Amino acid sequence: MRTSEHKQGEKLRSAPDFRERVMDAANFLIAVIDSLILESGERSLAGAAEDGAERKEAEAELCKALAEVERLKNRIQAENLYLKEEIEIDHNIGEIVGESASLKKALHLIERVAATGATVLILGETGTGKELCARAVHNLSARKDGPFIKVDCGAIPAGLIESELFGHEKGAFTGAIKRRVGRFELAEEGTIFLDEIGDLPLDLQTRLLRVLQDGAFERVGGTRTIKTNVRVVAATNRDLGQQIRSGAFREDLYYRLGAFPILMPPLRERPEDIPPLAFHFIKEYGARLNKKIESVPQQFIETLQAYYFPGNVRELENIIERAVILSTGPTLQMDLSFISPCRTATAEPLTLEEIERSHITRALTACNWRIEGPQGAANILGLPPSTLRSRMRKLNISRQR
Repeated sequence: MRTSEHKQGEKLRSAPDFRERVMDAANFLIAVIDSLILESGERSLAGAAEDGAERKEAEAELCKALAEVERLKNRIQAENLYLKEEIEIDHNIGEIVGESASLKKALHLIERVAATGATVLILGETGTGKELCARAVHNLSARKDGPFIKVDCGAIPAGLIESELFGHEKGAFTGAIKRRVGRFELAEEGTIFLDEIGDLPLDLQTRLLRVLQDGAFERVGGTRTIKTNVRVVAATNRDLGQQIRSGAFREDLYYRLGAFPILMPPLRERPEDIPPLAFHFIKEYGARLNKKIESVPQQFIETLQAYYFPGNVRELENIIERAVILSTGPTLQMDLSFISPCRTATAEPLTLEEIERSHITRALTACNWRIEGPQGAANILGLPPSTLRSRMRKLNISRQR
């Protein structure tokens, strides 16, 4: 993966650079100005007769050249020029793009846990990239050559999900005309990704717990125990702590799944990631739609960074796709009319203290308010437990009973 990324980077760096062309034009105009100044000086030293009309023409050329240089300089400063792979990103695992400290923390945890074979629980809002995180865990592990099987626990009807996960024998139920292999068998020697694990019915949570504990299961309608060698990565946008308290989720399953939790931060808490993500999607959809986008209006980026993004990265991708489709030239076409002003950060101001309180509370809730240990919020946030407790006191964070 690293080799292919390196080759791709070399290829992209060899492509014509728009900014270099702009700078070349600016340098040329500066050279013209220097030449005109030098010529004027030489005429003076030679004692040439001053010609009023010629001097005015030279001064007009100088003013015009200076204005063009200033325009180009302002354009470079005011526009985010879309350059192929110009942005240097410290972490880019697969398609996870970003530079923020909170995202780097998540990527660091991915790299650390990938090689261990431990069960991973990915937490985060809809659209934050939980599936990309799961694929990165798989691709960086020793199971990367094995299958990666995804199961959306919230999209499969309750009556069918048991068969989807564990398979069924012929005649196990009406319509079971032949044996079917389940997703756990398909994922043998690989990784099974259980998306939206919070939607899994209680009776199936018991069966899943047995798989995690014993590595064994039976097909629906079968009696033969099947041993499995599968890594489980689960994800949810739900508050599992609240579900445990309401009896909708098993506490013992939570602790089995949450051996190594990873929190994917929402996009509104990392606005510095919006420009590199936008450029990433512009490149992707530009290639897909055969369009060459070379510049992005600064206003477009500033508006995106002020937006609340309830749909997170997935919503940003949709916005960029629409903008690329509408663009007819090298500059990205702005169309932000569908963004409601009431959903911008300026309309919903958040102080740094409010953002920190929200982030810490979400981590504590995801860990059922456990602070210490590998399953504690301090580990997720990358803080010593004593520091986390101090921040909780300062921010007046306490568990609501």
